[in-house]
Amino acid sequence: MSTAISVLGGVGLFLLGMSVMTAGLKALAGSKLRTVLGKAAATPLSGALWGAIVTSIVQSSSATTMTTIGLVSAGVLTFPQGLALVFGANVGTTGTGWLVALIGVRVSLTSAALPMIFVGALIKLLGGGRVSAAGAALAGFALVLFALTTLQQGMGGLAERLHPADLPAVLGTTWWAGLYGVLALAVVGLVMTAVMQSSTAAIAVTLSAHYAGAIGLDQACALIIGQNIGTATSSAMAAIGASSTAKRLAFAYILFKLIAAAIALALLPVSIPLLVRASDSIGGVTLLAAYHTAYNVVGVLVLLPVINGFTRFVERLLPERGSPLTRCLDPAALETPIATVEAVRRTVARVLEAMCGSLATTLSAAIQDVSVPARRNTAPAAEAASALRQAQEFMSEVSGPPESQDEEQRLTSALHALDHASRLAETLGEEIELGRLPGGSQDMRAVEICVDAMRSTASLAAEVAVVPGASDCATEIKLRTAPTRSLNPEKELATAGTSTEQALAHLEHCAKALGEVRRDHRKATLGSVASGTTNADDAIARVDAVRRLETLTHHAWRSVAHLHGRSA
Repeated sequence: MSTAISVLGGVGLFLLGMSVMTAGLKALAGSKLRTVLGKAAATPLSGALWGAIVTSIVQSSSATTMTTIGLVSAGVLTFPQGLALVFGANVGTTGTGWLVALIGVRVSLTSAALPMIFVGALIKLLGGGRVSAAGAALAGFALVLFALTTLQQGMGGLAERLHPADLPAVLGTTWWAGLYGVLALAVVGLVMTAVMQSSTAAIAVTLSAHYAGAIGLDQACALIIGQNIGTATSSAMAAIGASSTAKRLAFAYILFKLIAAAIALALLPVSIPLLVRASDSIGGVTLLAAYHTAYNVVGVLVLLPVINGFTRFVERLLPERGSPLTRCLDPAALETPIATVEAVRRTVARVLEAMCGSLATTLSAAIQDVSVPARRNTAPAAEAASALRQAQEFMSEVSGPPESQDEEQRLTSALHALDHASRLAETLGEEIELGRLPGGSQDMRAVEICVDAMRSTASLAAEVAVVPGASDCATEIKLRTAPTRSLNPEKELATAGTSTEQALAHLEHCAKALGEVRRDHRKATLGSVASGTTNADDAIARVDAVRRLETLTHHAWRSVAHLHGRSA
């Protein structure tokens, strides 16, 4: 009974210590965790490397995975980039196994751990901000060390009652007996991880049991294979009812675990004899920690070169659903404020791209016929307004305030962009009636400037909306319009090669130029009523139409300027 109490108490303390330490390290890292992950995944190899490094620092593959899901959902990272980070997180989480192997099971750290718990708890309670987080990390680390000592004592008592011969043999006299032993122990390892909801705790139990002599080296390897598969159970449960992005990453994670397990099982007849021979000079727990790391590294090395094809396979099995305009508004992004802001920014950009592109096409086609349609179709405006309302509600659910001045400025710019885009959608939904316009009139000039501005806005918005290297949702955000002939081909060719700064300056010039045209147009049009060339109703309708064109251009300019961080 005392043995069971020691083992269960050790596991409980270990889980508690890992939870406290992880929370402290995450708070200590703050926005740097999200910044590093957001910038580190330039290539699959660098993404896997940084995923391993970050996870080894924060000691939580779940923290890395959930942050990655948020960044992928927001469109900051592509799905292959996010998957590379998750692959790396599986390697980084094996660092705790090395802590157990090199320190935890070899020496009793109770005398050192208890004062560390006191000091860490005191710092956490009395400190604030990062100081408090550092105290939590220290107390959690000390709890882990104390738990390992308690676990070691419990396993010592277990070893007196349990012998490796009592468990299924992995190296049996026949191949089917050995296969049965491997599969049986793998299932036991899977159940251990599923129950504890922590592969790290399950592997700590396995290493402690082997060190105490309760299980053999080969049996421990089979348990580790099952425990690695068991980590996918929490992802599978978390994906139930989740967003498409979370489901994709969870499914890809499960496939990765199964593929790595299949490779490990196939290599078991080779790896176990090598480990047995190496155990003559190297400690068994050290070899098991190395096996645990190698197991995950091999899985990453196999899948990383084919990650693009692998992600396309997953995307075909789990296609995206819903409107492309709101696809970035994934609840997973709400876990991190920076991902929430980025999700809203990309949603606004996609709405602008769709609205402005549609308007530019409609007005351009009308100019070719020297007329403007009497009434605008309000369906695109209604869809855009709905998407922007969802973005506003999404922003209201952000999990916390910005952690830096840069994040605060980015949040403010996103809100400005959202406000201007909402006003643009509202104006676009109104009925605009210009009637037939004579070529070369000020009315035609106003329409031409507005078309030019809408095209520039759609192009600038696309720079924000599209994730570099995206394979799915970015390519789905296209203007639902047919190509049209440019009003000014020479200007369009010249603009195509300009920088973002020049494009924004050109858009600002269009907005101000249209303001000047509106003032001159209003004076001339209302004056034409007195001369009898225009009736009052037509004159007021034309003045109102040009005013709305100016409003559309102004809000388009200001919205896209804020998206690019130009708030002046």
